[in-house]
Amino acid sequence: MKKNTVWEKLYLAVILALTYVPIVLTVFYSFNEAKLTTSFTGFSLRWYRELMRDRDLMEALRNSLILAGLSCGLSVVIGTLGALGMQKVKCRANRIIEYISTLPIMIPEIILGMVFLAVFSFMGMKFGMTTLVLAHTTFCVPYIFMQVKARLQGMDKSLEEAARDLGATPVRSFFDITLPLILPAVLSGLLLSFAMSFDDVVISIFVTGPKVNTLPIKIYTKMKTGVTPEINALAFVMLLVTVLLLILSAIIGKRQKTGKEGI
Repeated sequence: MKKNTVWEKLYLAVILALTYVPIVLTVFYSFNEAKLTTSFTGFSLRWYRELMRDRDLMEALRNSLILAGLSCGLSVVIGTLGALGMQKVKCRANRIIEYISTLPIMIPEIILGMVFLAVFSFMGMKFGMTTLVLAHTTFCVPYIFMQVKARLQGMDKSLEEAARDLGATPVRSFFDITLPLILPAVLSGLLLSFAMSFDDVVISIFVTGPKVNTLPIKIYTKMKTGVTPEINALAFVMLLVTVLLLILSAIIGKRQKTGKEGI
């Protein structure tokens, strides 16, 4: 077995430092008492209190939560029904449809944002929360679709067939058999898509209106005037929420795999 060389360890250390040191410094200076981030003068929660008093940021936070909630809710319905439909209907175009369904997460965000801008402008839609919800739903659907589809492929089909043989209607067998089995996949995809929607800034800039601001866009505009401890505090809060959602999604996904092995 080949042993790791000093250069390999050094390379790994440099990569980890470049990745995580800026995050650590952002968190560190969010507790800085001074207004300038050039020096640390003492520990303080001042900027977290200032953050809570900022009405514009709180409104942007509310808009982001509403946007993520609506887009993820629509994505759950569309993605779950799409995965179920592909399982029930067998045709040669299934793989093509599956590939097309996952395109939104493979296309670069800036290109996807320009496409949404062109389409919504052509349709004469007013830019605002409606266009944001439509755009976010589009790139959130694949996360739900892929999770549910993978779960359905590993599910024992004889369970649903047994329920039908015992007299259950298709609707009853879905709610009693299929839905409880795919629920971990739905929740895992929901949490992941919520995190992606809540953090998105590139696509949102293209499709938002002048009266609707999301939290990532608000941070981006504030960054143009310089980084303040208030922005550091907000970034830490968003980072914490995103990490918690991703951890919860990973835990649910792990339970899903465990359940799949037990079936």
